[in-house]
Amino acid sequence: MKKIEAIIKPFKLDEVKDALHEIGLKGITVVEAKGFGRQKGHTELYRGAEYVVDFLPKVKIEVVIEDALVERAIEAIQKAAHTGRIGDGKIFVTNVEEAIRIRTGERGTDAI
Repeated sequence: MKKIEAIIKPFKLDEVKDALHEIGLKGITVVEAKGFGRQKGHTELYRGAEYVVDFLPKVKIEVVIEDALVERAIEAIQKAAHTGRIGDGKIFVTNVEEAIRIRTGERGTDAI
């Protein structure tokens, strides 16, 4: 099993969710996040005063899936979240040693 974490622009969430649903993913976790990468934020004007917005709004999606679906999920996220502009986000893939469904006690891929 693998855990895929994707940090994307908030307005791309519905497209990514739909793309993951199309490949057969049953569930995702979504967390609102703030951060910056190479874009390093930007300056804005408010009532005539300039201020720096360091942390930009992002959305973090987490999915745990069986190994066979990993590449398809990565491709789906990449295509759906892509705008071609700086700040499109990142995808991280890590190994998951165990998953346990609390309600039934199922383990491994049966739990996801």
